[in-house]
Amino acid sequence: MSEETKNTAPVEEQEAENTKKKPQLKKNAKIAELEENVQKAEQALKDSEDKFLRLAAEYDNFRKRSFKEKDDIRVSSKTDVIEKLLPVIDNFERAALNNATELEDYRKGIDMTFRQFMDILSSIGVEAFGAEGETFDPNFHSAVMHVDDESLGENVIVQVFSKGYKLGDKVIRPAVVKVAN
Repeated sequence: MSEETKNTAPVEEQEAENTKKKPQLKKNAKIAELEENVQKAEQALKDSEDKFLRLAAEYDNFRKRSFKEKDDIRVSSKTDVIEKLLPVIDNFERAALNNATELEDYRKGIDMTFRQFMDILSSIGVEAFGAEGETFDPNFHSAVMHVDDESLGENVIVQVFSKGYKLGDKVIRPAVVKVAN
């Protein structure tokens, strides 16, 4: 073997060895890159799970707070109405305890207490409806009796057994009536 061949042989062997190592190095680099990507994906998943849990906790707190606020509003509304009705109750108690009153004075007291009660209902937006002569409307009236009377028009309220009450557009209780024709 010549010296040139001797010098090129180790170089060729080294190149062959390097050629074998290059795919291995590429595989190792690719594996390292994939492992890094997996770690990043796992961290992103943990971050997303954490955000989800925080959001779920915030929603739960919001729901509880909203429920408590609604409950507080209901209690406050009831308290406001009852507070307005207490003077009416006081007047009825006074009337019940007063035995020495004449019938006419007693009647005046009851009328005044009734007006006071109706004023309170009006102040909170409650309206009474259902009067004789009005046209029957099944959305507001409940007909429990019917009479044929040619002197009256069609679907006219002849008698009111109990007035109806509404708050705004919401019917609290329909009027119970007797209807003609």
